[in-house]
Amino acid sequence: MPPRINHNQYHIHTTLAGARIFVSPGNKKPRENFPHDFLVRYRLPEPGAHQRTPKHIHIIVDLYLKRDRQQRLTNRFVDHILNEIIGRVASVRELPQALQVFRPEHSRQFERLEGIGEYSPEFLLVVVELLMIQERTNYPDGVLNLQLFQKFRDGEDIFSVVSAATFRGR
Repeated sequence: MPPRINHNQYHIHTTLAGARIFVSPGNKKPRENFPHDFLVRYRLPEPGAHQRTPKHIHIIVDLYLKRDRQQRLTNRFVDHILNEIIGRVASVRELPQALQVFRPEHSRQFERLEGIGEYSPEFLLVVVELLMIQERTNYPDGVLNLQLFQKFRDGEDIFSVVSAATFRGR
């Protein structure tokens, strides 16, 4: 069981670079429709860093930066997300949930992407997995994450990808 940070927050993973990733009960309303909702938060290892909530747009912008410098490897990275994470995670019924797919060796094959963009491959793999578990938990038939990464991987125009990354409806 991941260690409890405070009364409702759990530490899930610390990256090799020192970024700490947490989950806590979510706040989707009405609560009875989303009884197992949770939030994903992180804190970078910089002095005075605050906890932040990762957004899909942050991930996509980071992937564009990576793809600009390492197109083939970034495409392989997104294929890994599509095939090994999105296709394999399941919903959860309680907090804290453990990572279902990620293993440290998964990020090693993408280490040439380190230092490109804001986030490490390890960080992205963990956060994307948690966001996918969150989608599976709240919307078992949901495909927004899948469609977002497919649009990016398929090279759709940036407007379509960014629009999908910032979509807030349901």
